[in-house]
Amino acid sequence: MITLILILAVIFLLTLSSGIIIWFLSYTQRLAQDKESTNKIEKTERPPLRWSYFILPVVIFFLAIILAVFFYPQLPAEVAYHFTPDGSPDKWLSREVMLIWMLVPQFCLVLLAGTIVWGIARLSITFRDVEGNLKPGRIISLMGNMIGLPQLIICFAMLDIFSYNSYGIHIMPIWIFALIVIGLGSIPLGIVFIQAIRRVVRPPSSAT
Repeated sequence: MITLILILAVIFLLTLSSGIIIWFLSYTQRLAQDKESTNKIEKTERPPLRWSYFILPVVIFFLAIILAVFFYPQLPAEVAYHFTPDGSPDKWLSREVMLIWMLVPQFCLVLLAGTIVWGIARLSITFRDVEGNLKPGRIISLMGNMIGLPQLIICFAMLDIFSYNSYGIHIMPIWIFALIVIGLGSIPLGIVFIQAIRRVVRPPSSAT
């Protein structure tokens, strides 16, 4: 469980740091482009809030609820939730408390995703001069849906716990699944990060 918490913390910090870096790079580019016309700031509409901006956290949250409803009748009164390296249980909780510990973080992460989307949308004027692939809607969608990564790990941990307590079977080690999720999730972050750097180093408005 401690390992899982550390992995979730690292994912969250990486997501938050990436968002700050992207915001700062785009903000720097905007300042460079407006250097000669600081007194002529045009107002632009903020992109509308859309479900697609944080659809992944919402879908995973409802998936966790569906899994909880499906497995709840099959769970024993005391649920094994912590396991030794050989896969045998060494800690237990009541199934009601177990469900709370699994679903409350999911709900909180959905709220976090919504807050991030709302906050970036409020600051979207920062990206008003960014052209090409690095658009406000794409950045907002990326940052909102990246919260789904820790949710996905929690959901898998819940499924593995339910599988063991219902059928005596472990799906796979959680740390392996977490590494897979982190690896896949780092791909879109890396693409956007590289695009942001390229926009700053070689802005489209530069003279040719």
